[in-house]
Parts: sequence; C-alpha cells; structure tokens
Amino acid sequence: MRIDLEVCPNEGLYQGGKFKFVCEVPEDYPNRAPEFKCLQKIYHPNIDLEGHVCLNILRNDWKPTLTLQLVFAGILHLFLQPNANDPLNKDAANDLSKYPAQFKRHVLNAMAGGYVGDEKFDKVVDYPDRRYL
Repeated sequence: MRIDLEVCPNEGLYQGGKFKFVCEVPEDYPNRAPEFKCLQKIYHPNIDLEGHVCLNILRNDWKPTLTLQLVFAGILHLFLQPNANDPLNKDAANDLSKYPAQFKRHVLNAMAGGYVGDEKFDKVVDYPDRRYL
C-alpha cells in the first residue's frame, strides 16, 4: 500500500514549507516497518539529498506495536527538532550543531528553491515571504 503524506510544520525553522513524502507499507506490516521517502530535495540533517529519512523507529527501534500515526508524528517531529546526532546529511548536521545561524540561512534559502553550496534545492514554500529573501 502507498500513502502520500504532506508535512506542513506550523512552527519552527521549517514553518511554511510543504514537504511531500511517500510511505510504502509492506505486505507484512506491522511486522516490518514502512518505508518513507521525501519527494523533494531539502536541506535537513535527517533527510539525505535522495529523500531517505533517518528516524530511529523506522530502523532498529521498529516494533509491530507502532502505528502509522506514530510514525507520521515522528516525521513531523524531525521538522520541529532536527537531530544533528543521527544524520543522513552530514553537512546539514554540522551546520546545525556548530553554526546554527548558518544552518538557519541555509534552510531558508533551500526552502525558497535556492542553492546551498553547489546543490540546488526544491522550492517548498507557496508564497514569497521576506524571511526567505
């Protein structure tokens, strides 16, 4: 089964963004964890440039008692509190832990569809906003 999910944080650094994910639920769910992928290229320490998601409950901490609703909440939590200690995007994690002001600039620029270094990111905001300029 495939579930399309749009995460729209209403607070925090990623506020105003619309982040699209696909969730593939395996036939043997709940014995095996669902797989998530972000469909846009975003600047986030726990989501790599190919869209793979680093969330502990989708890996080693998966249990058949966990629900999709709990996993959806975990995905939202990544946007509210990115985790530099368990990264897939090491550059973003380094910025977050060592250079928080630079991390913020990079996130806002990437969300507006700009570049961070040589990487072009997908625009995930619907409207122009002064904080993205």
